[in-house]
Amino acid sequence: MEDLLADTKQSGLLFDALMEAAVDAIIVSDANGTMIRANKAASKLFGHEIDEMVGRTVNMLMPEALAALHDDFMTHHIETGEKRIIGLGRDVEGLRKDGSVFPLHLSVGHTEVAGERLFIGILHDLTERRAAQDALARSQRLDAIGQLTGGIAHDFNNLLTVVIGNLELLEMRGADDRQLRLIRDSLESAEMGADLTSRLLVFAKKGNLKPVRADLRTLCEDTLAILQRTIGEIYSIKTDFAEDLSDVLIDPVQLQSALINLALNARDAMPKGGEFLISVADVVIDDTYMAQETDIEPGQYVRLFVSDDGEGMGLEAQRRAFEPFFTTKSETGGSGLGLAMVYGFVRQSGGHITLYSEPGHGTSFGLYFPILSSDDGKVAATIASSAALEKGSGEVVLVVEDNPKVRRLSVERVRDLGYETLEAENGDIALDLLQSGARVDLVFSDVVMPGALNGYDLAAKVDEQFPAIKVLLTSGYASDVVTGRLGGTSDYEVLHKPYRQAELGRRLQALFEPTSSG
Repeated sequence: MEDLLADTKQSGLLFDALMEAAVDAIIVSDANGTMIRANKAASKLFGHEIDEMVGRTVNMLMPEALAALHDDFMTHHIETGEKRIIGLGRDVEGLRKDGSVFPLHLSVGHTEVAGERLFIGILHDLTERRAAQDALARSQRLDAIGQLTGGIAHDFNNLLTVVIGNLELLEMRGADDRQLRLIRDSLESAEMGADLTSRLLVFAKKGNLKPVRADLRTLCEDTLAILQRTIGEIYSIKTDFAEDLSDVLIDPVQLQSALINLALNARDAMPKGGEFLISVADVVIDDTYMAQETDIEPGQYVRLFVSDDGEGMGLEAQRRAFEPFFTTKSETGGSGLGLAMVYGFVRQSGGHITLYSEPGHGTSFGLYFPILSSDDGKVAATIASSAALEKGSGEVVLVVEDNPKVRRLSVERVRDLGYETLEAENGDIALDLLQSGARVDLVFSDVVMPGALNGYDLAAKVDEQFPAIKVLLTSGYASDVVTGRLGGTSDYEVLHKPYRQAELGRRLQALFEPTSSG
């Protein structure tokens, strides 16, 4: 008997150790779905304290529709033994304490202890995996379109070679004036077709680039000299070039063409005038969050940002922006090849491109090119130096962001830095939360949001009504090209998306450091 008690006690201690050591969430419940045990990983995953979970049913951790199905699954299994969830891995959705829904993988096993049926659930957060799968699907779709486009373009080039050659022979064989006009019109159209196919080949990453070692500042300045004369007086071009910039391996002609395409797109998005900004700086992609946000491999890049304060793009337009022949300007003669060409050129150069846009507030394109460095150890050293993150001490950060995916990512980033979080989907809800008495030490808010209060308005309200609360703003634009329109000032620092985890940690920590009175 004593040996049995000792074995039981030892098994219990071993189970406790396994629960605490597990990286994934583990929840033990009875036949009614009431939670008996939960580990720290489960508490972190769902945002509840452990004592808030124990004694309540697992339905509190599920969206309403899944909770209703869950009871039927459990009853059916107990009555028939048929497996619908038990013993089978399944992708489902979880519900956090803050009301956000997220994807997770659920595996459920069962056993009997002292005649009581118990169920053990192991839950793994799929948020990062889903984001990676979505990014891969986008890339594969564009690659497939590129392969199809490349084949068609090659065939058209062969056809156009014959057409142009025959027209030139007719022109040289003494055609009269009437015939010459027809021949030259046909030649011009054929050459336009050849130009079209060449741009399609760039998108398909089959064009012939002529890369050289170059400084992006110089190339941008040369292009701006052309743009300043052609873009029109009602448009203002601003630049923000970093003083210390790495070289890249790039085709100058194609870069100039890409930059002109982006500038003309920006002009078309601002029919009544406006400003756009071109900025160039070195950036390091060195953490999981930034790589997930930008779909970029970790490493060191030179980033070229082109931002405007124009009409912006809707979600569908953003999703299809780089597809050949997709255009929102068909009525004004848009071909739908400008952005496709930019995308193909950047990818063929070994780089990446990002798009950030808000309807009514402008668009920002980020072109990332790998640095060309003779010191291979420089990148590794730079990445390693940012590994030590500055962390908080449990201060409460209110994350304000209208995009649900970005909000979930931002909350995870802030939590990983040692802060507690609250969240709101816009400035109006955030202010209501503060006025209701919620304990908040810092507001971390997007600049452009729907509702009565944008980020600058919210910051001003916080300063006025809650002066003890710190404020950090964030924006997806290369610079505050929308600041004037939104009534913003330079009083608030803006952390530009996409940002590194180390940079977010430094900004938050700096705001919490006591200021010197001297």
